[in-house]
Amino acid sequence: MEVITDNLDLWGEALTGTLVLFFGGGLLALVLGFIVGAMRVSPIPAARAVGAVYVNWIRNTPLTLVMFFFAFCLPILLRERIDAILLATLALGVYTATYVAETLRSGINTVPVGQAEAARALGLTFGQVMTLVVLPQATRSVIPPMMSVLIALLKNTTVAAGFSVLNLGSVRSNLSERGENQLVTLLWVMVIFVVLVLLLAWLQRAMERRWKVAR
Repeated sequence: MEVITDNLDLWGEALTGTLVLFFGGGLLALVLGFIVGAMRVSPIPAARAVGAVYVNWIRNTPLTLVMFFFAFCLPILLRERIDAILLATLALGVYTATYVAETLRSGINTVPVGQAEAARALGLTFGQVMTLVVLPQATRSVIPPMMSVLIALLKNTTVAAGFSVLNLGSVRSNLSERGENQLVTLLWVMVIFVVLVLLLAWLQRAMERRWKVAR
């Protein structure tokens, strides 16, 4: 326990870094993933093609390479000095958005096609069909796989440790410089991640119960 109590400042910064990456990357992934997911089921061929290229290109690229591009190539292209944690957040969001998009697409496909066709026959636009008819029905089936995507995002935040971002993935190397036992540090990092994942699992069950009651 001393490894935490004697280094509360470093643990606090590391946990804050992980949460910033998780919430920032998650918000970006949900927004971007929703847009790309809508493009994937759009009746417009060009939109479907762009969505497919984005998903297949980014999802099949290792996260480390995506992170490398944002950390080193993007600042050169923009000729700007950008904060490392912001770049890592963007990389996580862009990468995770592909999984969000595919999760949404699979949920949308569970809704009978006839309901969307009936809505369009009534004069509703594509956006209205998605927000008023399809997505409300697809939400319940999407919750479990979407939470799995967010859990994976939480774990993927450790990749940012290799790009000068202080988080739980890099706290071991920082504490080793202070002479702390690295094995003990890793065990505590594991415990913290387990607690965070359990919180997300609890949130998933709560959302599923609430949606079940609403239906």
